[in-house]
Amino acid sequence: MTLDGLTSTPTDNLSIYPHHDSILLSLIIPTYKESGNISSLLNKLTALLDDIMPHKYELIVVDDDSPDFTWKIALALTADYPQLKVIRRTEEKGLSTAVIRGWQVARGEILGVIDADLQHPPETLINLWAEIEKGADLAVASRHVEGGGVSDWSVIRRFLSRGAQTLGLIILPNVIGKVSDPMSGYFLVRRRCLIGCTLSPLGYKILIEVLGRGKIGWIGEVGYVFQERQEGESKVTKTQYIDYIRHLIRLRLSLWQFTRFIRFGIVGFSGVFVDMTVLYLLSDPSTLALPLTRSKIIAAELAILNNFFWNDTWTFKDIAQKQPSKRQKLKRLIKFNIVCLGGLIINVLLLNFFFNIFSLNRYLANFLAIAVVTIWNFWLNLKLSWRSTDI
Repeated sequence: MTLDGLTSTPTDNLSIYPHHDSILLSLIIPTYKESGNISSLLNKLTALLDDIMPHKYELIVVDDDSPDFTWKIALALTADYPQLKVIRRTEEKGLSTAVIRGWQVARGEILGVIDADLQHPPETLINLWAEIEKGADLAVASRHVEGGGVSDWSVIRRFLSRGAQTLGLIILPNVIGKVSDPMSGYFLVRRRCLIGCTLSPLGYKILIEVLGRGKIGWIGEVGYVFQERQEGESKVTKTQYIDYIRHLIRLRLSLWQFTRFIRFGIVGFSGVFVDMTVLYLLSDPSTLALPLTRSKIIAAELAILNNFFWNDTWTFKDIAQKQPSKRQKLKRLIKFNIVCLGGLIINVLLLNFFFNIFSLNRYLANFLAIAVVTIWNFWLNLKLSWRSTDI
């Protein structure tokens, strides 16, 4: 990846970090084979932004090594536009990741994106900025609100667009339903809404990722008419629709914390081993023969300590690394214990219920009680013990 002649190696970390600068707006322009449009777009954008925020913005072109040398044309224009930066990516491809790479080097308080093909009217940027000034966390240019529309789309293209949105509402109703046009690629978002969020985009619909993972409160929408391309060729292909579906499913699983839950379950299984072993040693008639409830409490606490250690170093490692001090670790342990003790109460009640009411074997009763409480422990610990607090 080349930035005005400087090279850096791409990484898998697509997090957005805080910046302290006088720049208000960083607008990303992802490009691929847009040599016929880039000069006109930059001219229009600078004319608009020089009027509403002179010297307080930057334009960042992120080009995927276009064979028509879009990056070279843009780089030559930096002499005329000092607020322009150009990134040439030679090892990565894709609109969504291009946007995030641009945001990572951006200095602005507000992060934005606009297509380079002039299908997004630059003039709409004024209305988007007005929403931000009113206090919006996210300002989206929409084809589906008053003043919005499409210029000359065929019936098939309209059907595919609406079909994709409907599919999104089925898979991710609480994300897609936040805005009228989740397929929009033209929006502004406050940087602070993305700090601490690891973005994992797939395909070309970055707004869905922002809505799903960002800490977005107030959303403002402004209408715009999607224009027909004047230069270059459309990038919409069958592959992009497939990537869109894959992105929806992957984001759905991620928001469910599926992978993390599997890890939590594995750790919980190790806790079951600790719990069962101690319970046997304390309560079995052939060993110490202590009362069942007392034995269970001791066994559960040792299992809690076991589970905390493995969850802190594996399941929630990414969060724990952001809170490395002994004091923060102790706070997590205390919270984990409180949550798990709440689960323990439920566990003991269920254990006695299964054992005394249904006459199940004590170990089967204990296993069933643990299975139910595992879900309780996971969600509450996710929300309390290992929530990110570094923003």
